Amino acid sequence: MFYTYILKSKKVPGAIYKGYTKNLKSRLIQHNSLLNQYSKKYAPWEIESYFAFSTEQQAKDFERYLKSSSGKAFMQKRLISNSFKEALKKFNNGRLK
Repeated sequence: MFYTYILKSKKVPGAIYKGYTKNLKSRLIQHNSLLNQYSKKYAPWEIESYFAFSTEQQAKDFERYLKSSSGKAFMQKRLISNSFKEALKKFNNGRLK
């Protein structure tokens, strides 16, 4: 299985990270170990949502979609909790990043 995931920062409300991986548990540990240039600034992270796919290409494609403008709107409407939506608005001055 391959996973597309959405992480939210425990340190900075509204900070978000989207990615894909084959091993979700290991990838979360990597993000929280401060090895990733972007994610270390907002660590520690926790999983907001994740989605399983049978192929790597499907996971990549869904990650790419979530980073597009229509994917951001879909994520805002359907994939994240209401409390996280409020944090995103504050973090991004009302815009979904």
